Amino acid sequence: MKQSVERVQTGVRLEKRILKVLKAVAEYKDISLGDLLEGIVLHAFEGKIPFEGKSLEDIANLKQVYDLDLTAADSHNLQDK
Repeated sequence: MKQSVERVQTGVRLEKRILKVLKAVAEYKDISLGDLLEGIVLHAFEGKIPFEGKSLEDIANLKQVYDLDLTAADSHNLQDK
């Protein structure tokens, strides 16, 4: 059953390469970037893994394509140029 929700526009800033990978994953899954982010966050809120198996392999490949070398350990240590 589909949930009816109210969505809002937001001006979130993201690291450039992370955004490129996220957009590519959304395109690959044929969903919007917003839908992808909502899914990731809802999984995280429940302590669930948002990706596994082939999806993780695809993401690893996309990270190489877009030269994304950041890890979770970097998450609160990023600084603008």
